[in-house]
Amino acid sequence: MDNTKKKNFFQFFNTIFEYKEPINYNFSVPENVDEEKDKHISYEHEIKDQELPNEPKNIFTSLNDNLEYLKVRYNALINSDILIRNFTLTARNKQYNAFLLYIDGMVDTTLINDYVLNPLMLKNRANSFDSDEEKVVSEAINNKISIKKVKKFNLLDYIMGNLMPQNNVKQVQEFDKLIDGINSGNCALFIDTLDSAFDIDVKGFKQRSVDKPANEIVVRGSQEAFTENIRTNTSLIRRLINNENLIIENIEVGTLSKTKCAVCYMKDIANNELVSETRFRLNNVNIDYLISSRSIRTIN
Repeated sequence: MDNTKKKNFFQFFNTIFEYKEPINYNFSVPENVDEEKDKHISYEHEIKDQELPNEPKNIFTSLNDNLEYLKVRYNALINSDILIRNFTLTARNKQYNAFLLYIDGMVDTTLINDYVLNPLMLKNRANSFDSDEEKVVSEAINNKISIKKVKKFNLLDYIMGNLMPQNNVKQVQEFDKLIDGINSGNCALFIDTLDSAFDIDVKGFKQRSVDKPANEIVVRGSQEAFTENIRTNTSLIRRLINNENLIIENIEVGTLSKTKCAVCYMKDIANNELVSETRFRLNNVNIDYLISSRSIRTIN
């Protein structure tokens, strides 16, 4: 064995068996390990609670804050059946900004137009009449001097008692209760400077008429089926899944027919990659006229 090999061998031997001073890591094992684990887990939960933003429970007084929050909550940018109607409300010759939010296909649009928007937007005797002014004029004509206590104007009570002819209207201050009403087919009315909203019953979705059963074999379930109208079909899904995380996207298929197709999925549950693949395939269907879903299955 030559000298270089011997030298390399001794160096390798020394690196392995050479004495090294012990390293002091300065840690100690606790006597009760379970308590330390519980402390560590509780500390991790505290950190997560501090990092996650708290969901607002009560309605804001600012109209823009309520609008932005509901847009994010309902994914209004991609949800095709979430409708928001901005308008100006008239109450005692004063104007206030307001908006309506409802789900298309779940409400009766005639009720919204005639009994919600019409009395709130149009100027009439109900929203322009001021009883206090009339009393002051009559007292001046009769040359009577009197001191009266004028009741402070309350916009919430005035709208509830004079401008809302619906039979079922509720004042709600929490977002969760209001969202439950919207998911069931009601519409929500928000008015600027008010920390409460109105839950208005305007349900108008399609329902199966009462009829004798066609057979007696199948007795479970509602026996509802999809129709040719896509908005009726999406309303059937909304009635079964009363959750704001249900997203319904509309995609037009067919260069000539431009048939509307609805992609329905649950946010934070469905696989985003599969949803994107479905959306990509529908947008790239090369067909002139879409007759049925069978055409999509054969193409893709």
